[in-house]
Amino acid sequence: ETKVYFAHPYSSWERGSNERANGLLRRLISKGKRIDGYQEDDIFFATEWANNLPRKCLGYKSPNEYFDEYLDRIYAA
Repeated sequence: ETKVYFAHPYSSWERGSNERANGLLRRLISKGKRIDGYQEDDIFFATEWANNLPRKCLGYKSPNEYFDEYLDRIYAA
């Protein structure tokens, strides 16, 4: 009963959440620049910033908040 979704190549509208995440990271890491030119602290800052940014699709909660609430529900069961 596992659902599998397939996105066609060059069809960015089929994977909106992924494209949104890429866009957020592009605010801090310019397109075309090699990621190995950044320090580990820079990458950590970018991921922390993106994961703490509230999202409309998550009811205006950040991914970190949503994940923590989900874990709380799992452990409460």
